Parts: sequence; C-alpha cells; structure tokens
Amino acid sequence: MVFTVWIAGAFLLGLAVSRAGLPPLIGFLLAGFVFRALGVESDEMLRLFGEFGVMILLFTVGLKLRLASLFRTEVIWPAVLHFAITVLLSALLIHEFAGLSLLAAVTLGASFAFSSTVIAAKMLEARKELRAFHGRVAIGVLIVQDLLAVTILALVGDHSPSPWAIGLLGLFLVRPVFIAILDRIGHGDLLVIYGVVLALAVGGYGFEFVGLNPELGALLIGGLIGEHPKAKELGDVLWGVKEFLLVGFFLNIGLTALPTPEMLLYAAGLLLLLSLKALLFFWLLLGFGLRARTAFMSTLSLVSYSEFGLILVQGAVSSGLLATDWLVITALTVALSFVAVAPLHRYAQQLYERFRQRLERFERHERAHPDDQPVSLGDAEIIIVGMGRIGTAAYDHLQELGEAVVGLENDPGKLVRHKDTDRRVSFADAEDPGFWHRLDLSKVRAVMLALPDVEAKIIAAEQLRHRGFRGLITATHIYQDEISRIRQAGCDAIYSNFSEAGIGFASDTVGQLHRDGGDARQRT
Repeated sequence: MVFTVWIAGAFLLGLAVSRAGLPPLIGFLLAGFVFRALGVESDEMLRLFGEFGVMILLFTVGLKLRLASLFRTEVIWPAVLHFAITVLLSALLIHEFAGLSLLAAVTLGASFAFSSTVIAAKMLEARKELRAFHGRVAIGVLIVQDLLAVTILALVGDHSPSPWAIGLLGLFLVRPVFIAILDRIGHGDLLVIYGVVLALAVGGYGFEFVGLNPELGALLIGGLIGEHPKAKELGDVLWGVKEFLLVGFFLNIGLTALPTPEMLLYAAGLLLLLSLKALLFFWLLLGFGLRARTAFMSTLSLVSYSEFGLILVQGAVSSGLLATDWLVITALTVALSFVAVAPLHRYAQQLYERFRQRLERFERHERAHPDDQPVSLGDAEIIIVGMGRIGTAAYDHLQELGEAVVGLENDPGKLVRHKDTDRRVSFADAEDPGFWHRLDLSKVRAVMLALPDVEAKIIAAEQLRHRGFRGLITATHIYQDEISRIRQAGCDAIYSNFSEAGIGFASDTVGQLHRDGGDARQRT
C-alpha cells in the first residue's frame, strides 16, 4: 500500500512539473521531500527499486557505447585534472568556512568532485546524444570518475576489491557466450529477462560481489555486447522497465532526510560551487582541443553533483569523521543540483546559441581535435542526415538512381558498418551549429533528415535555413504532433516513417500482382 502511494505521489508531481516545462525527475525528487516532510521514510524495497533502475539505465547506456573510443587523451586527462583541482579547492573552502578538519574537508571535497552518472546518462539518452561526440566525451569522463571512486572506496577500506576481482578480466573470454545466447534468445519476453540478468546479476551484483562498483559493472557489461546487431532492440525493450524503476532512485534521494534552515544555507553555498565546477570542466576540455560547443555540451552533462557523494559521506559519518548533519546536507545539495541542472539540459541548444560567439573566442584552433571537426562532402548534391534503417534505404535507392549522395552519422559503430559496404558516410554531429556553418553547401540541392529525434531534426533544419540554404529539406516523422514543429523549422516536405513504408509495401505487392498476371502461384 505504501509503495503504491509513493508511485502515485511521484506521478502526480512529475506530471505537474512536466506541465511547467521541466523534466519529470524534478517532480519525483520533490515527491520524496514531501513524503519526508509528512514523516514517511524510505525502506529496503524502495532502495532496491532505485538500485535496479540505476543499473539497468547504465547497462542500456553501455549498449550504446564503443568502449575503445572512451579512454582517450581528451577524456582521461580532463577527468583526472578536474578531480584533483576540485578536491583541492573544495577542501580549502570547506575547511575555511565550515571549520572542519583538513581530512574531513578533503573527504567532502572528494564527494563533490564527482558528477552524476545517472543524471548525465538519462539526459543524454533523452536527447539522443549518447553517441554524439560530446556525449561520448561526457560518458568517458564519468567512467574515469567511477574508476577513481572504486579506488577511493578501496582506500577507505569498507569496499576493498576482493582478490577475485582480477577474474573480471576473463569477461572478455566469456563474451562469445553472452553473444551466442543473445543470438538465440528471440525477440519476446526472454529478451527482456536476459537484459535484466546481464544488467543486475552479471554486471551489477557480480561486480559488487568482488568489491567493485555495481553501477560501473552494469555499464561495462552493456559495453561488451554493444556491437551486437540486437543491442539496440535490447535497449529498447528495457526502456520502460528502466524508466519505471528509476522513480525509486529519485524518491530515495528526496526521502534521505528533512533539512533544517541551517542545512539549507550550507547546501545553497555548496550549490554555488557548481559554477566553478562547470568553468573548470569547460576550460580543461577546450585545452585538450575540443571546440566550444563540444566542451559546453559535455560540461552541462558533467556539472551536477553525484549520488556517489552520498556513499562517500555516509562512510565518513559511520567512521565518525563527519557529523550526521553532513549526510543530510550532502543529500540536499545533490538533489538541488539535479533540480538546477535539469532545465539547463532542456535548453542546452538555445543556451549555446545565445552565447556561441563569446564561447567560440576561447577555442584553441591550433590543437583542434580531429573527431571534433566537420568534414568535406566533396561533390555531393544530396545529404542524408542519420544513416539508420530509413537513411540507409534512402541512400541505396538514390545510388541506384545515379545521384551524388553522401550520408552523415555520429555513431562510430554505424560508420564502420557503412564503410565496410562501401557507402560514402562521414562522421558529423548534425546538431552542431558550427558544422552547418563550416560546411560548403554550394553544390547541395537537397538535405534529407532521417534522424530518430525530432529535436535533432528541428535543430538541423533551423541551422540550414539560418545559414541561408535555399535547397530542398525533407524529414521523417513518427507522431502527428511533430509535423507542425518540423515544418516551422524550415522543412519543405515531411514523411511518416510508418505510412510511407506501408504505401511502398502495398505498391510493391500490387506491382508483383500485375507482373504475375494475378496468379501468385506463378512465383513458386
């Protein structure tokens, strides 16, 4: 009964804030605070509910990643340097203004140096940007932070890795077994259950059993099978399960404790440090050759405080290093950082456009990262943006007609597959205004937007028209309410993913009937 009330309350407040244009997760957090104010406390069931949601979320994130592309200079060094500088500065400020011992201040500083993997992954996933360059950079930084977290927990002593942890290196040896099962599992209920088993049993609690971070384990197991053709389908079938379970995570944050006015004051002060955290990330990413937009978008994904901070502070409270009040302050600060950052994610593109000229002044062109630069499209006259199933089918048909066509895609895995089939496909982030502004469109007659996300299509169309492109822009749509928004952005023609497929299916069937003279048995 209590669980039902929790879910109902989270739904009502989530609906209320979504009507105000904010992400529902803010409503879930507020629901936790309201229940706590009413004297309700969390229990083991809700805690497990939240844990399962986080692990399945990170497993689905892993399905969309290419792990080999994450551990690069522009990822590792900004992550490590940001952590070291943040711990040092935060510890000095906390020691000075809160009067804590230096060791306690360093512990708190470390807790606020991490970024929330859950919030970053959820927001990037919602905007379909996990595979964009800035999304890969952000997730890579988060993975490095998770590894640092494992190290810190090992030093604390309560979560020291077991000697058996070395056995996890053998996961690469059993990967063929995971793949073989995925090949034979079909497309129904067993696929959902298999995904849950991999996320929770193998990745989550398998890593926890040997003293490692279960969230990191879920992400890495997803990454192990992310190259499989069925990975996207597996992520899709787990989507609803993950969204439902994550309600428990956000409720738990709000239910941690009820703050006093003094705690609110401390939390507000710590919240102000978010701006310093964001500036540091931005400058470091620029310093390693990323363009202003990539650094800005990655920074937005990394700016919130992390739920891991609660774990670290809880351990410090248990050991007597910190007073219990600091656990409440930390929980409140983490929750408020989620609330503060959520609207920034929602209006990320608009914010960048508003400050674009100022931000681009700080780019270091002499160290520009090769993956962060637009590419020449040569003599292409038709551009297909988004080389999924629809874009690929359109590309192949245009090639048969003899058109000069090129595809654009931001998923490295798809790029490899297309190049293996000799399709002319280039890496590009179609949502990057800088890409369209640097692209030579003099020979381009038409741009076809086959992107899965409606916001991405709108941004691309707006940027093309803003650039002065007068050619044809066409786009696909899924839902009827998308049509007017896409058309207002500058698209000339809009096609339904499903109805156009149905029309083509019917046309081919009728054509086959006419060729067979009405007797289908002639084909046998």
